[in-house]
Amino acid sequence: MSFETGSMDKFAIELTLSRVKTLKIKNFIDKNLGTLVLCFLLGFSIISFIVYSQNGLALKYNDARSHLDIGRRVVEGLKPGVAQLGSVWLPLPHILMVPTIWNDFFWHSGLSGALISMVSFVGTGLFIYKFLEKLGVGILGKLVGVGVFIANLNILYLQSTAMTESLLLLTMTAGVYYLTLWARDEKLINLVKSAFWIMISTVTRYDGWFLAVFASVLVGFIVIRKKGIKAAEGNFVFFATLAGFGIFLWFLWNLLIFKDPFYFAFGEFSARTQQTQLEAAGELPTKGNLFLSFKAYFFALVYNTYTYPFFVGIIGFLALIQDKKINWRVRLATLALFGALIFNVIALYMGHSVLFLPEIIGKTWFNVRYGVMLLPMIAISFGYLVERAKNYRFMILGVFFLVSFFAFVNQDAVVIDDAVYGSSQKNVTEVAGWLRKNVLREEGYVLISAASHDAIIFSSGLPMKKFIHEGTGAYWDYAVENPDKWAKWIVMRTYDMNDLTYNEIHDAEGLEKYELVDHYPFADIYRLKSEYISEVITKPILGKIK
Repeated sequence: MSFETGSMDKFAIELTLSRVKTLKIKNFIDKNLGTLVLCFLLGFSIISFIVYSQNGLALKYNDARSHLDIGRRVVEGLKPGVAQLGSVWLPLPHILMVPTIWNDFFWHSGLSGALISMVSFVGTGLFIYKFLEKLGVGILGKLVGVGVFIANLNILYLQSTAMTESLLLLTMTAGVYYLTLWARDEKLINLVKSAFWIMISTVTRYDGWFLAVFASVLVGFIVIRKKGIKAAEGNFVFFATLAGFGIFLWFLWNLLIFKDPFYFAFGEFSARTQQTQLEAAGELPTKGNLFLSFKAYFFALVYNTYTYPFFVGIIGFLALIQDKKINWRVRLATLALFGALIFNVIALYMGHSVLFLPEIIGKTWFNVRYGVMLLPMIAISFGYLVERAKNYRFMILGVFFLVSFFAFVNQDAVVIDDAVYGSSQKNVTEVAGWLRKNVLREEGYVLISAASHDAIIFSSGLPMKKFIHEGTGAYWDYAVENPDKWAKWIVMRTYDMNDLTYNEIHDAEGLEKYELVDHYPFADIYRLKSEYISEVITKPILGKIK
């Protein structure tokens, strides 16, 4: 009997110790959950970059190489300077590269741009966590929300590249997060923080422009219901002025540098010019077709967020919007997360954007990554639903784990398909390899259009100062007039007037002094004939001439 009593006492002590340990672990997790989530996000970010870099995928997107080249031209080339930021792509991603892009390793590895994307990935994950926390979601729901974000191979790939989507997701998610805080507590500082982050998004991608307008309208509507029209006008103007300041700066930049505030919209390198060419070729079917525009973006959303998380997220979002326990002002502010859907459908309908998805629209992939813009909303809504649907949460999670497992096993990432097989890639290995082999150790310049062949410039591994392109000012002006005096090599698509180099020099007398070295899928290479090489300029002689 005493033996049994001793055993029971021992068991009780062990059980008590076990409970104490469990309680300590729980308290530790409660206290440090945010830090643990941060470490988890950092780990996934770093591992993903290493994996995609080592298998050669991090630089597959043609646009990723162009973004890196733009940053590099600011610090190195025949005419370096801030004017190299250009007029079409918004400047912030390239400005953020400047502290590292001067280093050849950071440039050619893509790390200079990927660092921005990786930090943005981690930041977005943390804001998803904080967003759910402010909605009163418990530990499980918060972890699930972040997990939905992390378990998406499309965002893991994009955050490993120099593409700009990750930075946009950070700025938009942060902007909406602080907007909901303001809607809850009406503190001016939160409204200012929201406007700041949205302003940052407006100099990252044009999606941010729509968010600035949409969020401003939401601010006005929220205030008008409680304080009347005059207070709403004041808040609307205050918020819109701060959030839209980046837009004003972009117009001013185009006016000062290119003498036209609308140059980014109507200039020769603008998206409008590209879309006009696509429309002429019958490759812009969404223009004027609202149903097809919605259908195209809907499938892009599903492909990027995966079918199951997408529909569960939509259900969660609808439940969130109707949850009377959440302040109506907060629910209304949360609608800003949905802004990307409205913007992209409108852009497709108006012909300002193009999106191809095989068997749905077009014959190949192109710009399908636009569908990743609603991923934070899906992640937040998914985590919220797990918190609220207590009776079904384990069923929801079980299916999610199963779907995520097969997504990782099958490497199901539509953005990688776009980068590797779609129109977003350019396999310029042959022409870039020829330049690397035959030009690197020789004196002289290569005449090339950066707008048409930035992928070749990047992939060649040559210093930026070896290239005369349309951003080199007087070098370009003189070279297209007398190419044989300035360029030992010419890279262009022969007979293609859309190639700016060919467009400028196809009727130049000096072109007769070149011989065709080789013909490649994306460009031809011409070399100055040996009898004229002694006359060509091989050193930078223009100095400060503009």
